[in-house]
Amino acid sequence: MIIKFLAYDQSAMFAVTRRSNRAVAIFTILMAAGCTKTSVQPDHPRLTPNVVLRDVTFRSSALSREMQYRVISPAKLFQGQKLPVVYLLHGRGGGYRDWSNYSDVARFAESGLLLVMPEGGSSYYTNAVDPSQDRYEDYIVHDLIADLSSRFPVAEGRGNRAIIGVSMGGFGAVNLALHHPDMFVFVGGISSAVDAPQRAFTIKRLQQSRHFNAIFGAHGSPTRRDNDPFILVRAADPGTAPYFFLTCGGQEGLLPTNREFAGLLAQRHFSYEFHTVPGGHDWNQWNAWLPAVFRSLAEHLGSNADLRQPRVQ
Repeated sequence: MIIKFLAYDQSAMFAVTRRSNRAVAIFTILMAAGCTKTSVQPDHPRLTPNVVLRDVTFRSSALSREMQYRVISPAKLFQGQKLPVVYLLHGRGGGYRDWSNYSDVARFAESGLLLVMPEGGSSYYTNAVDPSQDRYEDYIVHDLIADLSSRFPVAEGRGNRAIIGVSMGGFGAVNLALHHPDMFVFVGGISSAVDAPQRAFTIKRLQQSRHFNAIFGAHGSPTRRDNDPFILVRAADPGTAPYFFLTCGGQEGLLPTNREFAGLLAQRHFSYEFHTVPGGHDWNQWNAWLPAVFRSLAEHLGSNADLRQPRVQ
């Protein structure tokens, strides 16, 4: 009797388990479908009447796939007018629409600038170790710049090219400018994650550690050192480096490392400015800094642009 009871109970248990597994599978599929729908963020660019927006899809040779970028330009141009370019890099977890959707940067295009916002994924705008085909640095400095010049009235040359980023994008802007000082005259790092390559592997932040290992390589590796702004700036020539505009919010965990980086710039006599005000790691703080960033930018870009402050709409 005991054996029969156990056999009956076990088969019943298996039946319940199968039904439960099916229910869990159905629930997971439904949740995934729901997440897919809600994960698509609405696109509501904050434009002014005096600018135009254009989204471009092109094939990147460095990445071997289609990539997107957004351009905001003045609505009216003089015949033959060429425009200086400002590359705007988004943060991790964001996308190429972020700058236009979460800030008022579009109004600065009115003063005669091309604002270019490339898709960067979670790449830190670096040529990754793994997968090796994720060559995001080459995508920016070679493919993107070339494609932009083939479609828009670009004023060529270092003196007409700037790069600005927030968070991950701030790291990307600083790192790219240090790797290619001959390409950028101005770099803006807003709440920059400049210490990313220095962060050691930890179980507490396992996913982030694995991500950084894939991008930068193992801690202490040559690829880590080659993408560490603190190491790069010690070897860079202050006389040929771009101008650095750095900011960080007073309530940010990134403030100490940004202060340290600014101190290193001062120690090595780079041309720079560093600001901090109360605020967190968010678009409210970043947007509030844009007038100061573009005022400084106007002092360093080439003479082809009429960089007077645009009207506030």
